[in-house]
Amino acid sequence: MSDSDVIHLSKVHIPWRQACNPYELHRALWKLFPDRADDERSFLFRVERQEQGVGAEVLLQSEWQPIPQATASRVLGSKRLALDFQEGQRLRFRLRANPVKTIKDERKGTVDRNGKTYTRTSRVPLLREQEQQTWLVRKLEGTASLEALLIEQEMPLFFHKESRQGRAGHRGKVQPVRFDGILQVQDPIAFLALVQQGVGPAKAFGCGLLSLAAV
Repeated sequence: MSDSDVIHLSKVHIPWRQACNPYELHRALWKLFPDRADDERSFLFRVERQEQGVGAEVLLQSEWQPIPQATASRVLGSKRLALDFQEGQRLRFRLRANPVKTIKDERKGTVDRNGKTYTRTSRVPLLREQEQQTWLVRKLEGTASLEALLIEQEMPLFFHKESRQGRAGHRGKVQPVRFDGILQVQDPIAFLALVQQGVGPAKAFGCGLLSLAAV
């Protein structure tokens, strides 16, 4: 067991003034790692509960121990977990994810690469349950297999990022889906990497955290 096989799992409260905007919520979580400002993001999270005017309760998985800041969030609890998976191990899981596919988008124009012209692409959400299940199976391929699965469609997340000049900046939408089920580990090393890295895109908006428990 090495340090790279250890994670911290924490419950965090984010004040409403940050929690009401997914982009600001992510920035608030970054502040829990003040000595890691220049590192690549080493945490995943999922909003477990949100109350208007109060804030959000967040499940946070991180490589480093979160450090509460006076101007940011409250860490409600934290524990250090050693990850040790076995081939054939059966686990219950929960995953909020952003199943998408990439399509050519002529509205965005073209781009030239290596002397060739390509149509720019966009990501679009997969809205049918069968497509969403196929997406998850593909993401787990080589690491684990599905034994049971329930899919719950969730409300879209709208976000906005202001420009540095304070003017209206980028706006967007993420369409999350919640997966609950049972999986069986096929390759413990590859599965460990998947748990640490997260599943799929939109990790900055609370997608990708794979929660696990014994069957």
